[in-house]
Formats: sequence, structure tokens, C-alpha cells
Amino acid sequence: MIHLLRDNPLLLLFLVAGVGFVLGKVKVAGVSLGVAAVLFAGLAFGALDPAVALPELVQLLGLVLFVYTVGLSSGPGFFASLGGRGLRDNGLALTIILVATGMTLAAAKLLHLQGPAAAGLLAGSATNTPALAAVLDALRAGGAATSEPVVMYSIAYPMGVLFVLFAIVVMRRLLPADPAPASRRTGGAGLDNATVSVEHEEAIGLTVAELRERAGLHVAFSRVRHAGRVHVAHDDDRLARGDLITVVGSRADLERAIALLGTRATERIDLDRKSVDYRRIFVSDPAITRRPLRQLAIAERFDAVITRLRRGDVELLPDADTELELGDRIRVIAPRERLDEVTRFFGDSYKALSEIDIITFSVGIAAGLLLGKVPIPLGAGRHFELGMAGGPLIAGLVLGRIGRVGPFVFTPPFSASLTLRQLGLVLFLAGVGTRAGWSFASAVRAGTALPILASAAAIAFVAPTVGMLVGRYLLRVPWGVLLGIIAGTQTQPAVLAFASEQTKDDLPNAGYATVYPLATIAKIVIAQAILAFS
Repeated sequence: MIHLLRDNPLLLLFLVAGVGFVLGKVKVAGVSLGVAAVLFAGLAFGALDPAVALPELVQLLGLVLFVYTVGLSSGPGFFASLGGRGLRDNGLALTIILVATGMTLAAAKLLHLQGPAAAGLLAGSATNTPALAAVLDALRAGGAATSEPVVMYSIAYPMGVLFVLFAIVVMRRLLPADPAPASRRTGGAGLDNATVSVEHEEAIGLTVAELRERAGLHVAFSRVRHAGRVHVAHDDDRLARGDLITVVGSRADLERAIALLGTRATERIDLDRKSVDYRRIFVSDPAITRRPLRQLAIAERFDAVITRLRRGDVELLPDADTELELGDRIRVIAPRERLDEVTRFFGDSYKALSEIDIITFSVGIAAGLLLGKVPIPLGAGRHFELGMAGGPLIAGLVLGRIGRVGPFVFTPPFSASLTLRQLGLVLFLAGVGTRAGWSFASAVRAGTALPILASAAAIAFVAPTVGMLVGRYLLRVPWGVLLGIIAGTQTQPAVLAFASEQTKDDLPNAGYATVYPLATIAKIVIAQAILAFS
């Protein structure tokens, strides 16, 4: 069996991936490891024999694919988070990371750990794979052994998940709740629609745009029936008594709109699809992506309006500043005879959504690899490099924010991006797991794992606890957003899922998306700094 695995790396790769995904679906106390279980499957196979290991190229390819696609998807949110409340949230995230770093250095001194081991302990306690990847890349470039940080990461990782959840449970019981329910206006799955009869004086005579702006309504208007004629609602439509208008938005905003306009009508004008119809269309034409909707002028071109946008599993309410991405699914309201024309404009091609632009994807990764080779001075004659983890991540963030240059679109379709990201992560985890499995087994047999487990548990509990205390008492961050910040700082989807279960809303998603990119970059830099100064 060992000879078969040693001589057939492809067989080994797919066995590790398959076993890892099975283990990743197993839940303990409602928590599962997910794709991270591939690492532990790799460790188990690698522990069989020192020769059972995947080629180094497997983990390097996986690393580059993973961090670059993470950067592409996080770019817009990362740069948007550098202002306003994003500064507060990212400042809190950095505080948590610095507390974790200080505790890691203290544990390293107490346990007599060298730089690689300390960096691995931080990456595992913070459950941050890109940080581990950066450490391994730096060690590999210097010709040093890479097994020690992987062993530390593997031992610390489970504690990094479980004890953050424990900290959330404890602090939710000890700290005060929000004085009033936080606003739940989001672009999430709570979108609904209603047909409203215009009856109130304050709404009569206003245009649709004036109504939305004066009342601060975050809604979309899709159809109007005026004087017996149904047409697409436009911003310059002036409302009259007795008009029926269809409104789309969150339940809270719908109730506000109904109270302002008149009463909810029993008759639904969207049932009449003879003159005005709707269609769900996939965005697959790169020419119209990454441009604000106001620039596309859908109303002027086609007498149409976009009322809903589905991106992945999230349904959004678009506005004039919304930028479409490849793979988005939109709901368009338009005159029936123009729907085919609108469909061609957006593309609506399943085939196109499964393809990536090899030219822009390759150029982006090549730019990231070159950026990773640039030495960054740290003082005292020392320097570090972003490496194969940090370089592609930074390139991905910048290109993800730019989106396009002329006809070249850098962001791949949403589904393709997720597939590449998962593939890259699986390759990386399988590679590092098998290559460090024998060392991991040796550490467990030697009994040196217990102090590391205790250190990781302390780091994973204390750092987020400090963050929750600061967030509640000093910054007055709402609980939902605060728990999302904790999950984003930990860069841990399992913590995000648990936070969402605790709050029963999607406010944690906002906090998570705000701090995740900066937290990832900070951990990459700090992990490499620990190597450089140790």
C-alpha cells in the first residue's frame, strides 16, 4: 500500500482530497472543519511513511491559485472598508491580531520555540492558511525545512476554531445585549415585493425618484399602472391618486414604503404580463461588467429596470452605483417585446460563465509572483518578501478593485472563481499535509503536543475576548457586526456560521467582509516578521 501511494502521486492526491472532504462534513457540537480537513487527511497519509508525500509543485500551484482568487474577490470590499466605519472595524481587528501576536511570542519564549514554530503557532491559532503559506514560502526560499510550522499549525488549528466559539458563547452571556434591535436592512435573502395603491397626499405628485430620496427608501419600483395602462416604473414617473405601483425591497423598507404611499393592494399588477414582463438573466458579457448601472443606461436603452441581483447565494437590491459581475443573475422588468434584446445585451450564456480569460488570469498571477520577489526593508539590514502568498494576494486585491482595463476584465465569473479557489486550497492543504505528516506523527508520539494545544487554546480565547470587550464598551459596535468582525479577524467561515446562528440575521456578514482582507494581509506580514526577527 505504501509503495502504491509513494509511486502514484495523483492517486495520493485524490485519496487525500476525497477522505478530507468526507471528514470535513462531520460535525462535532455543530461545528465542522470543512475543507481544512484535507490538511488532516494529508497528515494521516503522510504519517504512514516519510516517502508518502506529494511533489512540492502541488502545494505551490494550489497556494498561488488560492491566494490570487481570494484577492480578486476581496478587492472591492477591501478598499471600500478603508474609510468610515471600516476604519473602526479594521482597527479593532488589528488590535485582536496584535494581542494574539503578543501571546504567541510569549508562548514561544516560555516553550523555547524558534521562529518557524512560533509563526506556525500564530497561523494555526488564527486559523489562517495564507499566513502559513507565506511562512512556508519564506522558509523554502531560504533553503530551510518547512515541516515545523506545518506541525504547529496542525496542532493549533482545532483550538483556533473551538476556543473562539467558546469565547463568543461566554461573552454573549456576560456582556450587555444591544439596547434595541439593530437595523436589518440588507441586500440579503429577505427581499420581497408588494403592490401598493397610491392614496396618501404626501406621495401624490411626487416622482418616483423624489419619493425614494425624500423618504430615504432603499427600494426598487418595477411596474406602475396609471390610467389603466401598465408600464415599467422610471425615476421621472409622477404618481397620481389611484395608481398601483410594485415595490421591491426588504420587509422593513416595504412597510415604510406602503405607509408613505397608501395601502397594500389586493390586486397584483405583476400578474398581467401581456405588456410588461420579466426575465431572469445571467450576466456573461464582459463588456458590461464592472460599470455602474447608471452608466449602462438600461432605462434609456430598453425601457427596462433591474429589480433584483443574485450573486452566489446572496440576493441584492441594485441601485445606480451597483456594478455587475460575471455570473450575476439579474431580474429585469421590460416591455415584453424587448426582453430578447435585453437578454442579448447581458449575454445570458451558461457556457461563458464556466470559462475564465486565460490571458488576464495568467498576467495577474505573473504580476503577483513578480511582486512577491520585491524585497521590503524592515530596518537593521533586514528585509522580507511578500513571496508566493503575499504577492499574488496583493495583485489580486488591486486587480479585483480595478476590475477591467479597456476590454480586459480581470475578475473571473463568480462560479469559476469559487471553483479555482477551492481547487487551489485543496491542492495546497493536501501538499503541505502529506509533506509534514511524518514530522507531525513524530511530535505527537514524543508528547510535545500538549503545551502547544494549551497555548493555542489560550490565544484563541483571550484575543477575541479582548476584542469583544473593546468593541462593546469602547466602540459600541452592535453585536451582530462585532461577531462578524471576530469571525473575519479569525478568517474562519465556521465562526461566521456560528455567529449568524447566534444573531439570527446577516449583520455578521457585513463585519466579516469588512475586516477579512486586511486581517489576512496583516497575518501574512506578521508571520513573516516573526521569522525575520527570530
